[in-house]
Amino acid sequence: MQENLKLRATAILLSTFFCVSIQADTIKSERVFIKATELVQIANVQATQPSLGRSTITPDKTFSEVMPLANNDSRIYPFEINVAESDIADLRRRLANTRIPDQILGTSWEYGTDVKYLQELLEYWENDFDWKRQEAELNAFDQFTTEVEGLAMHFIHQRSENPDAIPLMVVHGWPGSVSEFSKIIGPLTDPESHGSSSEHSFHVIAPSLPGFGFSEIPTDRGYSPEKIAHILAALMDKLGYEQYAIAGGDWGAIINRYLAHNYPERLIGLHSNMILAGAPDDEEQRANITPEETAARTARGSYMQNEVAYQRIQGTKPQTLGYGLNDSPSGLAAWIVEKFHGWTDIPQGAEGDLDQYFTKDELLTNISIYWFTNTITSSTRIYYENGKNPVENPLTYINVPTGAAIFPAEIFITPRAWAAAAYDLRHWTVMSEGGHFAALEKPNLYINDLRKFFGLLR
Repeated sequence: MQENLKLRATAILLSTFFCVSIQADTIKSERVFIKATELVQIANVQATQPSLGRSTITPDKTFSEVMPLANNDSRIYPFEINVAESDIADLRRRLANTRIPDQILGTSWEYGTDVKYLQELLEYWENDFDWKRQEAELNAFDQFTTEVEGLAMHFIHQRSENPDAIPLMVVHGWPGSVSEFSKIIGPLTDPESHGSSSEHSFHVIAPSLPGFGFSEIPTDRGYSPEKIAHILAALMDKLGYEQYAIAGGDWGAIINRYLAHNYPERLIGLHSNMILAGAPDDEEQRANITPEETAARTARGSYMQNEVAYQRIQGTKPQTLGYGLNDSPSGLAAWIVEKFHGWTDIPQGAEGDLDQYFTKDELLTNISIYWFTNTITSSTRIYYENGKNPVENPLTYINVPTGAAIFPAEIFITPRAWAAAAYDLRHWTVMSEGGHFAALEKPNLYINDLRKFFGLLR
């Protein structure tokens, strides 16, 4: 704590030597470019999140954007991931010392993560996985960090060259991260280089949720989806976007629903690949379910009966779980990869080969983000906060144009009539394939659906 205070003091003192110049902003706001030294940037990051002190700013990016926001004058710093070699060596040492448990003969994924698959993944992680290569690919995106409502928030902000591009915030969930969006950011911001036309351009904003990845770990209670929605709205306001679109699945879909509920006037539209709605009060609407929806909803509901153990423990005792996952990379990998296997559109059991759907690099990049930032425990607390904190502004009808992409292996299936009773539903696509991690598993289907829906609203 004392070291953090000293770092903050150093940052404040050095800030008096900043050089400031102002020029017009392309998003209807003033930009102030501040030349800061690497020391100031690192001091600010270490003060807010000591665990990232060695893995954030590099000296070749010294200009930051500062945009005015009521009650929030914190600076926006450019951000680069730079995990220390000593941390990578420590990971490999731990992997080399992994003690693998036994598994019942003749089984695969029935009892949990299959030991054969996990051993292959861990061996690759230890000997072949190149974090620095994956780090460089992530650093190809424009990344920043800033304080929002007292919390240091990390985000990708990739702007299109098309001035008429729609600002689109894509929000991840658990056990995901901003790496989930690595396949869609390029086609969305630069469609002409990916076989589409400039009219389908987006400015993409992809925040790391509080306590996830490169955003600060909250030290207080109460970071529920509703509170996070307020934080993301404040971030978009800080970036100068008067109106913008939002999209996401998993917790991203839940957070975005709260955001749309509380800030409808700010939104162009809401897209969800895990749309949620309860049974309507109206009996006719409630009964308006097609046979196909009934079959899909029943099948997924039955399947998820055996898939909710993680929700129970993360929603009640996340701290206890965290000791094991935060200390053991093999335990962390087993916990996360089980969800990728179980929630992907893949034959379950021994017949399903996860390597046919995701590369090991893709899986391990996401897992490594949790590992290197020590955020697996803090990320699981969203389940606890969601269950323990009363909603301040209960959800009602979402009066924002809404589009939904329904992937068959999603963990929840909502009937269209139920969604129409809860949202201003304008677009509905039932996909023939795909699962929970749509942007990573089926990026082309996901991108095309975003283009179709938001094309209706341009």
